[in-house]
Amino acid sequence: MTIQTQPIDLYYFPTPNGHKVSIMLEELGIPYKMHPIRIGKGDQFKPEFLAISPNNKIPAIVDPEGPGGQPISVFESGAILKYLAEKFGKFYPTDARARVKVDEWLFWQVGGFGPMLGQNHHFKQYAPEKLPYAIDRYVNETHRLYGVLNTQLEGQDYMAGEYSIADMATLSWSLGWEKQGMDLAEFPNVSAWQERLKARPAVERGLALQLPEEDQVALADDKDAQGVLFNQRAK
Repeated sequence: MTIQTQPIDLYYFPTPNGHKVSIMLEELGIPYKMHPIRIGKGDQFKPEFLAISPNNKIPAIVDPEGPGGQPISVFESGAILKYLAEKFGKFYPTDARARVKVDEWLFWQVGGFGPMLGQNHHFKQYAPEKLPYAIDRYVNETHRLYGVLNTQLEGQDYMAGEYSIADMATLSWSLGWEKQGMDLAEFPNVSAWQERLKARPAVERGLALQLPEEDQVALADDKDAQGVLFNQRAK
């Protein structure tokens, strides 16, 4: 069993992607230190953050006790979940076939469920011009993906059989179902799965992790913050 003596540095903002890693760290019960990244204020573009997350996105971690005892930084939420799961030997099976199943659903989330729901959020909530075609496109795709998840959860408690990083990756995005224009009554397996996961104390703690009051940014109401977040180009 791997023992973590020094805290892992978590670079974080309380978004669905941020919550994936805060949940995992809480589930592992290892020490970590949260560093606020005020994405509405442009912290993600600072050189010191880009050195560990060159895609200027949260979350990112630095593990001072990485491979060979040397520090390692990891960016991209799926990569972080896999790194932590493999290091600590939890929430990621050792059996090859079972591991493929977790990978399938983890990559389904990072490649589809998250990005499509993110576009749904953008065009429904943030776009200054409400474009019916764009809204319909992403609401319909969101609905399809919830259907895929609901089918996968038929007859089993978790996405890949046992509770895993695939569930952690997917939960926080699914909790925005009302804003996404979904009726969860259509997806009873998803609803039951959400309640099952939210009942876990570590999940509750991970979802509750917030920035200090002085670092909080109300993205939905702050037009300046939205200007920082959206329509960025290569510099």
